[in-house]
Amino acid sequence: MAALRIEGYVIVSADGMLADASNVMPDDLKFEGDKAFFTAALDRADLIVHGRNSYEDQPNSPRRKRLILTRTVRSLAPDPANPNATLWNPEGASFEVACGQSGTGAGTVAVIGGPNVFGMFMDRYDVFWLSQAPRVRLPDGEGCFPGVPARSPQQVLASHGLRAGQSQMLDPAAGVTVTPWRRA
Repeated sequence: MAALRIEGYVIVSADGMLADASNVMPDDLKFEGDKAFFTAALDRADLIVHGRNSYEDQPNSPRRKRLILTRTVRSLAPDPANPNATLWNPEGASFEVACGQSGTGAGTVAVIGGPNVFGMFMDRYDVFWLSQAPRVRLPDGEGCFPGVPARSPQQVLASHGLRAGQSQMLDPAAGVTVTPWRRA
């Protein structure tokens, strides 16, 4: 499916966590600049991919086409709670088949987590947008990718052939930046 562009999006704490010890994204990790960047990216995406515990909770969320990874279905099924969503078990159907079921054969796919979902696409990302909140620490939190915190998010991305581009400031007061990691 060369017609699909796969992009990842996450904001992490200084220690590489995307959630606290109770697996909840705390308010300390929410910044208006990052939220605006994330919202604009999702508004441009043709398909959102995430696990059953991840969501973006935005006004446009119900209108976005999405694949929700879950083991509650054998392969693919419509989401009874959202007509724009397809439930997808990767053990029962390939990503390409799931995209076809969702009606997406071309365009941008935005992968928004959680860690295992990010991990599934590590060798397929065209770009991964890593936002960082350097003044936030989440001890015993949930690492953003498989292998974090033993390795940093940057080390994980680099080990999959992605290279850091120029960072941009999203929230100067908090020092929050976003860095595009592109396929080499």
